[in-house]
Amino acid sequence: MTDTSRHTHWEQVYTTKGEREVSWFQESAEPSMELLRATGASADTRIIDIGAGASRLVDTLVHGGFQNVTVLDLSEAALSTARARLGARAETVQWIAADVTRWEPAQTFDVWHDRAAFHFLTEDTDRAAYVERMRRAVRPGGHVILGTFALDGPERCSGLAVVRYSGETLADTLGADFQLLATISHLHTTPWGSQQSFQFSTFRVA
Repeated sequence: MTDTSRHTHWEQVYTTKGEREVSWFQESAEPSMELLRATGASADTRIIDIGAGASRLVDTLVHGGFQNVTVLDLSEAALSTARARLGARAETVQWIAADVTRWEPAQTFDVWHDRAAFHFLTEDTDRAAYVERMRRAVRPGGHVILGTFALDGPERCSGLAVVRYSGETLADTLGADFQLLATISHLHTTPWGSQQSFQFSTFRVA
């Protein structure tokens, strides 16, 4: 998928569907918050949420007192939804509208979080570009939390093909700079009651 078609696809999704009309909607940002806490994250931890869409993780972080939160997504419409929901508190968040595979990080972060964006990268070149930017953006000793469809998860989402992972295959894809610390399974229930199998893996950056 080209940069332009990827942007067009997600803009259409977020301009035509409400929050609860997409399969990945979560009322509560778990297990992401559990995994963030496990990294030792505190109020001044620099956290970036990649491919966040209109996720409510940013709400939980802001209301929980986290002061250095960045949200990145290629859909301006998705970011607008999240900003509107946060109201005045949105001013405490850094919002970046960009394709992560083309983004140039201007700072470093302590924690990189991605729930269900990486698995849409089906081309080797896009995965390599993502990993290269992640390596530059996360400080040595920092953490990466990646949530993807598990090996028994869906083969497609939002009309697009995905790549399914285990913790081990994800570690192989990321390479030696990322030390796999733990992997957990998570069964996500969609707004219409079906279930999807995810895996969440936490890595330490060399």
